[in-house]
Amino acid sequence: MTFVRTRLALDRMAPGEILEVLMKGEEPRRNVPRTAQEQGHAVLSVVEEAGGLTRLRLRKAGG
Repeated sequence: MTFVRTRLALDRMAPGEILEVLMKGEEPRRNVPRTAQEQGHAVLSVVEEAGGLTRLRLRKAGG
């Protein structure tokens, strides 16, 4: 479900814009960055936060 929300947010953005996603859990931490890269978006950073959260920064692929 986390990637669905991420995908919807990316769809509303202009190419080159940056999206920050806060995720909880092992599965989204593995799958969201991988799937975003497969769709052509750039993973700028993946940072482990306190409380089991992961902060992901993505740059939307160019049009």
